[in-house]
Amino acid sequence: MFVKPLGADAELRPLEPWQAEEFFAHMERGREFIGQHIGFADRAKDLESARELLQGYADKAASDTGRIFGIWLDGELVGGVLFRVMDVPQGRAEVGCWLEPAATGRGLITRASKVLIDWAIRERGVHRVEWQVSSENAPSIAVARRLGMSRDGVLRSYFLHRGVRQDLEVWSVLAPEWES
Repeated sequence: MFVKPLGADAELRPLEPWQAEEFFAHMERGREFIGQHIGFADRAKDLESARELLQGYADKAASDTGRIFGIWLDGELVGGVLFRVMDVPQGRAEVGCWLEPAATGRGLITRASKVLIDWAIRERGVHRVEWQVSSENAPSIAVARRLGMSRDGVLRSYFLHRGVRQDLEVWSVLAPEWES
């Protein structure tokens, strides 16, 4: 297992099914905050579903179609980043993120996302990395901007979240832009 430092007090490492208890405890701490804009928190509603979610990403990693990583701050799991979708033959990947409230404002998501994007482009040869975000999620949009992504467009009323239709913004960075 690798550990990638994200500064003096934080690290990025794979999040695996055997860590379901720690992951579930983290989701319990941040469920309402995390779930404001993404369904991820609602999917890990108990220990069994948390384990299933992590197993799903372990299966994606085995088939090279996705991956999930946790962010630990001072030894505690506080969030993560993931390749929700990876299509290496087509040169496309979608990065996603989440963070519990106590860890916001430290640049952790931006730093962790840079590690993922850099790996996808430089090591895996991915040409296009996307960031899909609810138009209501201003902090996530700010991360996309900090990562140097361009806003490709808005898919109006694209998905239903907690009973409310949401617009979805699509942001992206292309390999030549990232490498320059």
